[in-house]
Amino acid sequence: MPGSLVLDVTVTPHRTPDNIAFAAAFAWRERSFQYPLLDLQLIASPLVSSGLAFKGAANLAVAGIGYLVALQLQLDWGWTPAQAALGMLPQVIVLVAGGAVISILVDKLGLDRAAWLSASAVVVGLAVYALLGRVGYVWIAVALVLVAAGMRVVGVVAGTNVMKGVPEDRTTVGAALADTAGEFATAVGIALSGTFLAAIFTGHLTASAWPTEQTAEFRLAVTWGGIALTVLAAGLVAFGMLRAHGEKSAPEI
Repeated sequence: MPGSLVLDVTVTPHRTPDNIAFAAAFAWRERSFQYPLLDLQLIASPLVSSGLAFKGAANLAVAGIGYLVALQLQLDWGWTPAQAALGMLPQVIVLVAGGAVISILVDKLGLDRAAWLSASAVVVGLAVYALLGRVGYVWIAVALVLVAAGMRVVGVVAGTNVMKGVPEDRTTVGAALADTAGEFATAVGIALSGTFLAAIFTGHLTASAWPTEQTAEFRLAVTWGGIALTVLAAGLVAFGMLRAHGEKSAPEI
């Protein structure tokens, strides 16, 4: 579509076995070193793994919903790039302004309660977009606000959990782990959304006009992409909660 700004990201299926093999070889090699680049025992810590899971869920949601909404506003609804950018403002405003209330919210609710409430907001936001995003922009705005609000708090909670879970002399490694988890989840969120589009939509996304069949395919792909993001984010949040609860319930030695 002329004048649209679109990021085309899909997953190449034949590369998946290579990626899995590379990851397995890397893990095996790291475990064989006395001083590994990435100490896998750190990730096994309940607080660290819970923090990384929360961070992953938040970044996955922000990247995935941002990608799908940008495509929907421009390609399906015919908005210009400038209009689509304005349509993303609810997310941007919450991300920027949220910093002023994070400390107040965490102090009032406590770290654990703030974690599951904000993580739940991320999942609910994704679900709202997946189920109601096609109905009207109001629901898109609601989804963007929920995901952004949850992500803003989750980022702080996740970082705190990771730092509390690593030894004092490994805090730089902990910070790097949190950043890496966020970047990896961002890539997964975009790739997962793009994969559903590639699998369901036929033809060229940027064609000047879609027939009725392609419009239906695009909307179906966006719906299933949103559902997949919701399920994956919910799984990460549930895992993070279980790991954090396991840390609290573990007997002291």
